[in-house]
Amino acid sequence: MSGLPLPRFMIQYFKNINQKTVEVDKPENGVWVNVLPPLKQEEFSELSAALDIPIDFLTDSLDIDERSRFEEEDNVKLIVIKTPTENNSFNESDAYYITIPICIILTHNQVVTVNSFENAAIKKFLNTFQNRQPDNRNMMVLKIFEKIVQNFMEHLKEINQRRNIYEQKLYAASRNEHLLELMRIQKSLVYLVTALRSNEMLMMKIERTNFLGLTEDEKEILNDLIVDNSQALEMSNIYTNILSSTLDAFASIIANNQNQVLKRLAVITIVLTFPVLIASLFGMNVPSGFEHSKYAFYIVAFLSLGIALIIGWYFFRKKIF
Repeated sequence: MSGLPLPRFMIQYFKNINQKTVEVDKPENGVWVNVLPPLKQEEFSELSAALDIPIDFLTDSLDIDERSRFEEEDNVKLIVIKTPTENNSFNESDAYYITIPICIILTHNQVVTVNSFENAAIKKFLNTFQNRQPDNRNMMVLKIFEKIVQNFMEHLKEINQRRNIYEQKLYAASRNEHLLELMRIQKSLVYLVTALRSNEMLMMKIERTNFLGLTEDEKEILNDLIVDNSQALEMSNIYTNILSSTLDAFASIIANNQNQVLKRLAVITIVLTFPVLIASLFGMNVPSGFEHSKYAFYIVAFLSLGIALIIGWYFFRKKIF
């Protein structure tokens, strides 16, 4: 490893000593190096030289749309995997959750994780790091995979709970705000489904090519993770289908209610048209035979009311109203 001084930015070094997680100030052999935001392009160059890591391996984490994949260069291995995180966007129409890449880099002496955003998966891994063996790099990678899959499961449960809450609110009162919330949940599910499918292909390819040189026990653990990821993918597909069906059903209900309102307005218009027509005829400045009758107003009023009632009763009997 090069003897260049390390850059001064958000970089952590963790070592497991006697089942305790200890943060050290330099990248010794067998430590876990965790790089956190804020990240700057020029600082990556210094970190690349300090840890003998290709610069592209570090900068890949800056691209939020980076796909799940793995590659190797100069005996340094890179694994990019997607994990969900809360969306801190101020736009009220954006998704609640998005997916971001985590870069796992296996150098000659360390395991390096690079995050473009803080995420729950790495925090969970840190909380259990005292049970890890940093010198067993394959198990480190598999445990990070495990935390990522668990993170997906938790976010899916939260999404499903939110969906149920907003559906109940829509049943009580159809408001545009509730429909907007469901649309945000639908966008979140799109992100999660895409990332889970990409992660599944990544894990299956790692298993097929044995990119990490796994032992039989490690292969079994990876196979279990593939199954868990597939389960999360199936859950997200089910939630997506349920939500799509729900939105379609509410769209049909809203359209049907609108048609009912228009139908009632049309019936009311027809019912009122005939009394208005009669009143207009008798209000014309032409002889009608009732000019000198003291009952003229009552005759016209009762005639108009009678016709309106007959027409209204007809529509009511036909169940049009």
